[in-house]
Amino acid sequence: MLNTRILVVDDHGTLRKSMADFLRQQEGVGEVKEAANGVEALKCLSAAPYDILITDLVMPMMDGYMLMEQMRLKQLDPMPKTIVATALGRDDFVSRAVELGAMFYLIKPFEVEYLWSHIRELMDNPSSLGPAVRLSADSRAQTLDERLGSLFLTLGIPAHIKGYQFLRYGIKLVVEQPDVINRITKELYPSIARHFGTTASKVERAIRHAIEVAWNRGRVDTLNRAFGCRVCTPEDKPTNGEFIAMIADKLSLERSA
Repeated sequence: MLNTRILVVDDHGTLRKSMADFLRQQEGVGEVKEAANGVEALKCLSAAPYDILITDLVMPMMDGYMLMEQMRLKQLDPMPKTIVATALGRDDFVSRAVELGAMFYLIKPFEVEYLWSHIRELMDNPSSLGPAVRLSADSRAQTLDERLGSLFLTLGIPAHIKGYQFLRYGIKLVVEQPDVINRITKELYPSIARHFGTTASKVERAIRHAIEVAWNRGRVDTLNRAFGCRVCTPEDKPTNGEFIAMIADKLSLERSA
């Protein structure tokens, strides 16, 4: 399906914008609209048709359940295919969403590419009708790639910039070989460069740019919450090495827990 119109509904502005920004970069996607709650979403749905609706459940003013109920009552034509994206993973929450028409149920945090794969499935099967034709409530342990994707999404590092891929690959190397962080210019950057067919200097600049993007978007508090303590301040932006070491250390501790 070309020019797919997507509505992203989530009261967490950082996550909502990150998802929307990523989706705008994808082939076949037309307009991506954002709404902070069900009330705003209904106004958008009344003003224009949407093919895909991605909604959280817990939101102020009108939650995701009530939004789906109102969509049914209004008998929207066409009815957008709904993906629930929430941190709530209980069976009764899933069942209620299914009853109201959710076709996928994704449990946060998840990698943005994981969301995109489900959108693509709905885009490629436009004739699919009925609630929860393909339900995906996945509470399994995240892979290292998925955990990194979730962290980057939360921190506001866009998936379409080169630094995103360089950082993810570099952090994985450090998780597997912790001592390589002590040879960042002689070994880590060159290893990333070889993998992506570029130069070490371009890797260094792209990673620095990705960190600057996160800092300019004001994601410092989000990073501190992820670590459970105050590890950074707006005035104290980490170097590439410090950032990679910090994230790699956190992921290593999670794996060993």
